[in-house]
Amino acid sequence: MIRKTLIFSSVCTIFLGTSTVFAGGDVPLSPPIEKKEKANVPSEKPHPVFNWNSNILPTSGVLHPGSARGAGMVEAPLQQIDQILNQAISENVMPGAVAFVARGGQIVKHDAYGYAAKYTDGKFTEMEHPIAMQENTIFDLASISKIFTSTAVMQLFEKGLFQLDDPVAKYIPEFSANGKENVTIRQLLTHTSGFTAWIPLYSQGNSREDRLQIVFNQPLKNAPGTNYEYSDLNMITLGALIEKLSGQRQDVFVKEHITEPLGMKDTMYNPPAALKNRIAATEFQATPNRGLVWGEVHDENAWSLDGVAGHAGVFSTAQDLAKLAYIFINDGKYGGKRILKPETVKLLLENQNAAFPGDDHGLGWELGQGWYMDALSEGTYSFGHTGYTGTSIVVSPNNKTIAILLTNRVHPSRATVSTNQTRRLFARQVADAIQVSIPGNGSAWFAGYGDKINRVMEADLKLEADAKLTFTTWHRLENQADYGAVEVLIDGGWQRLASFTGASNGWEAKSIVIPKDASKLRFMYQTDSSVNGRGIYILDPKIDSGSGLDFSKNDWVLRNY
Repeated sequence: MIRKTLIFSSVCTIFLGTSTVFAGGDVPLSPPIEKKEKANVPSEKPHPVFNWNSNILPTSGVLHPGSARGAGMVEAPLQQIDQILNQAISENVMPGAVAFVARGGQIVKHDAYGYAAKYTDGKFTEMEHPIAMQENTIFDLASISKIFTSTAVMQLFEKGLFQLDDPVAKYIPEFSANGKENVTIRQLLTHTSGFTAWIPLYSQGNSREDRLQIVFNQPLKNAPGTNYEYSDLNMITLGALIEKLSGQRQDVFVKEHITEPLGMKDTMYNPPAALKNRIAATEFQATPNRGLVWGEVHDENAWSLDGVAGHAGVFSTAQDLAKLAYIFINDGKYGGKRILKPETVKLLLENQNAAFPGDDHGLGWELGQGWYMDALSEGTYSFGHTGYTGTSIVVSPNNKTIAILLTNRVHPSRATVSTNQTRRLFARQVADAIQVSIPGNGSAWFAGYGDKINRVMEADLKLEADAKLTFTTWHRLENQADYGAVEVLIDGGWQRLASFTGASNGWEAKSIVIPKDASKLRFMYQTDSSVNGRGIYILDPKIDSGSGLDFSKNDWVLRNY
């Protein structure tokens, strides 16, 4: 019965307030550049050893179908993803989605929802024969294309063709125009070059070469290295650098050196017309006048660059994209094919932006961004990226876990509610499916998840002298935003005796003196309005080593994996 109560309570927690988040909230037209925001299901027990951050979880050479139990995961939270995505679709957050989850190489979830193509125009006129989403639907990845660019750049780095702190102008002389002579390749990869976020490149020039020259001539908004500003211009320039150093157009280079070796047969720039019915439709565009964009890159600037650019243009499936992600938790290899050296993988994932807290970034990858990684985020140890079309990928290397959510949320209009809440809820469920090892294989109190919550676990006290509260805690909380606490009621007022935020060092034993005049004791869990961590657990709370506390009020639930 404990397990059933736990699962039911978790579902209630997940969906508390969800409908108000999804409903309404139209977004005005904006550049296609991704920005961050500040049921009772039966389940087998997971593998008893492969718990959260397990260092003995085996990793296979390739992705393959597996089981939640074999991957050390709980089935119920993965199944509850279905409800999250179906609810988002019913509230018009997006027409459809594909969810993909793998741990240690085992694919534990790969499902499709809703429609790949549903509308004929920007007025939401429905097609006579909408096309259902499939697991192998091909998506316009939008800015996730930047990971292909950074991977390709670092392959050229491995060949010794440049150093990261070389000025870009050393290889593209015309880039030095308007004070950019000192901008480095590293600064392009970390969005610290000083470029503005976006320009309407599609409305300028008459050819791909014209438009690249416009980017090279673009003045800086900030001095190089003084500010973080996520900019498509950085990656457009890096795409041009790939072409300059390799002598191949970027799409040719990526195919030869990344997608073909990885067996990514459904990944490409400029997909052929024959694949249209397998591709998720995107936006109906009036400016520029493109009509329903379906089978062509959605991003206007990438479209004006003939569909091949450093910032956008890649089309792929969830399973193909997972292959690329997998090399970053498998020392640069997939299926025996080496794409990157282990030391290059490490370099790509190291935080290059310590000077800009909150904008942590590797060489292409975003690090520890809770606004879409949620409970899968472990600071700069987790990495991922999003795409404006509604795509996202989160990788937890400590848990050898890949979580991919691909949606066509700009179909038929970008002026819809943000997908960020859906992304968070998806990542939260994936994280929750990874068991936390409880000492002694017993049960621990878990506070659950939610935004702006205040969960209380309260006990009455009758003390004749000062007493000692002992308990053990494990927590992974959004640092300095979400808190666990121990409080006591004295003379009608609550006093805080201890507070917890951030991450514990595994399970930590705590001992707190409780004043004799305290009439009540409570454990609290409070969160802010968005990001959740993996949560807080309390094990075996006792007063003076006696029997366990008897909670007269309790919003927490017992968990026993």
